[in-house]
Amino acid sequence: MVGMLRRFPHLIAAQPVLSREGRARGRDGFAAPVATLLIAILILWSLAAIWMNAPFARMQADNAGQILSFADLVGKTWSQERPVLPAPHQVLGELYATVFDVAPNSRRSLVYHSWITLSATLTGFAMGALFGAALAVAIVHLTVLRKSLMPWIIASQTVPILAIAPIIIVVLGSVGVTGLLPKSLISAYLCFFPVTIGMVKGLNCPDTMQLDLMRTYNASRLQTFAKLRAPASLPFLFASLKVAIAIALVGAIVGELPTGAQAGLGARLLAGSYYGQTLQIWAALFAAGSVAGAMVTMIGVLERLVDRALGVKPEPAS
Repeated sequence: MVGMLRRFPHLIAAQPVLSREGRARGRDGFAAPVATLLIAILILWSLAAIWMNAPFARMQADNAGQILSFADLVGKTWSQERPVLPAPHQVLGELYATVFDVAPNSRRSLVYHSWITLSATLTGFAMGALFGAALAVAIVHLTVLRKSLMPWIIASQTVPILAIAPIIIVVLGSVGVTGLLPKSLISAYLCFFPVTIGMVKGLNCPDTMQLDLMRTYNASRLQTFAKLRAPASLPFLFASLKVAIAIALVGAIVGELPTGAQAGLGARLLAGSYYGQTLQIWAALFAAGSVAGAMVTMIGVLERLVDRALGVKPEPAS
């Protein structure tokens, strides 16, 4: 089998790793559009903050008998304690205050709340990814499961998670199961679907010629899976995992909302909405985005390590 794979390296359908020069050119070509888009977003955001916060600033000025110049209006709309739309520097200030100015184990710290949500996210992601991968393997190899399960798997994602989450929380709470597990189950429910669909597509991507070649070498179903189907499915798997781990975070946050949780990013968002703390809400949103970005990056690093372990050759510099 090893000799056959050496003679037919195209059977391992792993993604190529770019050369160092290619990666450098990609970063250079990628940085300018991203920076331009980021600057445009910050400008539009700042202008929108002036427009949406201006009525309250004008009302305060009228009550005090003042006439605001445009410069005064801009200053007041960008410095309100509870703005309708915070300015970018206000959100950054709130992030700095809740990340660096308080102890990480303090209930005022976004690090503390992020860790609570992250623990549920990773637990649910592990459960959902393993279940989704196992389900995909079963569907690919058993025709009866492919015909019977796939419609139900697709239909399961048509039910809004906001309707399912309270049911899961209440049912598990009635039998004494609270804390991490209910939130993890909600995350697992959301993230198993992309893994299952991606793995089914990946495991079925080898063409007829490649499968016939394996049969020519008298490979068993297990050998065909290990040497052909599994390596060919890796690009699909990692793409699905990136989607799944981001969705798992959403599931963990949603799972914190109906429980009145005291900790977690969902609890932080809920408390901010109760008390009109828009800065707290926006800071929690940015913290959630940062956590999701870090997890997706982690999956990308794992993908490159797996590619390297499989011996994928870098592309030559053109």
